[in-house]
Amino acid sequence: MADNSFLLEGINYYKQKLYSKALTFFLSLPSDLESTELNKIEIAYYLGLCFAQLKKYDDALLYLEQVVTSGTQLERVSQCRFLLAVIYAITGRKRLADFELNKLLETGYMSSSVQSALAFVAWEQKDIRKCMDYYEEALRVDSTNLTAMNGLGYVLACQDKDLSRALSLCKEAVRTAPESAACLDSLGWVYYKLGLYEDARKYLQKAENLDENNQIIAEHVRLLDKAVS
Repeated sequence: MADNSFLLEGINYYKQKLYSKALTFFLSLPSDLESTELNKIEIAYYLGLCFAQLKKYDDALLYLEQVVTSGTQLERVSQCRFLLAVIYAITGRKRLADFELNKLLETGYMSSSVQSALAFVAWEQKDIRKCMDYYEEALRVDSTNLTAMNGLGYVLACQDKDLSRALSLCKEAVRTAPESAACLDSLGWVYYKLGLYEDARKYLQKAENLDENNQIIAEHVRLLDKAVS
């Protein structure tokens, strides 16, 4: 195994969530340190992670794809494939996201998380039935999956279906992640759909305070304001 101790400083920056410092470190490494294929892939792995954390998605894709095509270290290949899928979904490349996620399903990697990601892609494609099926499968595999709980609760609310279950799912999501703007927004949205505007205000306002630039949350607050005016 190649000696990668020279990377420890950058790895520590990354673990401390000092992503800009970590990125600067890895980008400043002399090219001769990539003399072995393992070192090259290790550096590409951390560069991909850093760029992804900093939301510089095109740069992240470049390095994550290097790791995936290397075929070495199956766990990392799967992790990077999952990140590729998430970035493709975020940036509107739904078919590519779907391709990467289905490749992961074939390997059995993080099945519940992959199903949740497929649900998000289906939602973005306005395929509501498929979206709900994927979330249901994610919860079947792992009933504690936060993304699936919150996602299914939100979709049920948007479709005005089984609001009691939507409320239960979103309450559990908020109990699990009380400072998640997404979870708070979903719970507030369920309360709005139930006509419980005071409860809706409590959670939607907190969500907006945590993520004031989120257009979806802002729209939910606007609709609530309109409903009570």
